Amino acid sequence: MTKNRTFTCGLDAAIAVVGGKWKGLILFALQDGPLRFGELRRAVPGISERVLILQLREMETAGLLHREVYHQVPPKVEYSLTEFGDSLNTAMAALGEWGEEHLERIEAIPWSDVK
Repeated sequence: MTKNRTFTCGLDAAIAVVGGKWKGLILFALQDGPLRFGELRRAVPGISERVLILQLREMETAGLLHREVYHQVPPKVEYSLTEFGDSLNTAMAALGEWGEEHLERIEAIPWSDVK
């Protein structure tokens, strides 16, 4: 039996849902509509197949995306945002704008020195 988490605030809860490097990029890739696995992999450069599979499973379990399986040959699977995932994507847009606005400063941070 899995125990539900208790969060200290809304930000804590939101970060728990979108935590990690890849989920935000996957959400961003799906903002314009459904994508197949290969399309998602190309849309998120640097992600391995294994990590993408794991992230998609976690995001489906969290209710952020919908996995549609088309029973045909060859098999076809599409991923799309749910209303819940779309609302998170909307909320993250402001964070993305902040990142764009401060991109040069962020890129200049000596990340090896950041603990």
